[in-house]
Amino acid sequence: MEININCDLGEKSKIHNNENDPFLLEIVNSASVACGYHAGDEETMDHVIRISKKNNVSIGAHPSFNDPENFGRKRMNLTSTEIRKLIIDQYEILQRIASNHNENVTHIKPHGALNNMACEDFDLATTIAKVINDIDKDMIYLVPTGSKMEVAAKKLNMKIACEIFADRNYEDDGNLVSRSKANALINDPEMAKKHVLSMVQNQAINCLSGKQIPCEIDSVCIHGDNMKSLDTARYVRDNLSANGLLLKPLNKMEKFN
Repeated sequence: MEININCDLGEKSKIHNNENDPFLLEIVNSASVACGYHAGDEETMDHVIRISKKNNVSIGAHPSFNDPENFGRKRMNLTSTEIRKLIIDQYEILQRIASNHNENVTHIKPHGALNNMACEDFDLATTIAKVINDIDKDMIYLVPTGSKMEVAAKKLNMKIACEIFADRNYEDDGNLVSRSKANALINDPEMAKKHVLSMVQNQAINCLSGKQIPCEIDSVCIHGDNMKSLDTARYVRDNLSANGLLLKPLNKMEKFN
């Protein structure tokens, strides 16, 4: 069975040091790169793309609300036209830099509040899906499994990769536990690796309550801004490989070829 590990990278900001990015890019298979709206800048984008290319890591855009003050985690109500421009502008920034290295952006994964809102709001999920589909019908859309984003994308017959989070806990409705709660994060790499393996093998979300929700799982996300992200990435990768999972970049998975 194939599986992908993706990581949100290039997120240099006043609240996050991205010094682990080069080390994470030796472990993960795909990088979702901040495009300057919640974190990062053209220098960090160029840095991540160069190292990604060296390590055969596929490149994705990680578009956000234009909200560097809150790391893209503040909810905003924008029109569909504004959402469209937001995503296209960030994709084009990253693709321009990728082109300098003869590389292409092969997936898109919304960030933060934009992603969380689309998980819950089918109209917003549909708007985002249509924009990504218009950018490139071969673009892989990386979405939280079981979300309204997955449902909206399937209605458009898009190339969808469904992800779970190694370092986050889940509520009984399948959504992530809010970061405002004490039990939102899984900071112990040993716990994270067991959490991930169980979900991947069972193709089901492990909720904090013990409930399991059947789902599709193509990719495992490691948050690059987590203090334990490097250890978590190593533990998860090694445990998946030891249990017979074949790790691949998103654009190299059989599902998309």
